[in-house]
Amino acid sequence: MREIKASSSRWMHTEAGMPGFAWQEGCGAFTVGLTQRDAVRQYIAGQEDHHRTRTFQEEYVDFLRRSGIDYDERYLW
Repeated sequence: MREIKASSSRWMHTEAGMPGFAWQEGCGAFTVGLTQRDAVRQYIAGQEDHHRTRTFQEEYVDFLRRSGIDYDERYLW
């Protein structure tokens, strides 16, 4: 996971042109198809505004539910 976070951070800084990108403490990973790439880029670009109305925790739990992933909230935060 350390290598994935390091290389993705480097990519975000150089290729995506987002020098202020940083991972939060802990992480979760979801895959998306190539056809969703532009939507993901738009989401990332607007993430700061987006999280003014919806918390990261709310969104993460929604991702888990929509993905059919069982979880125990005691271990999420």
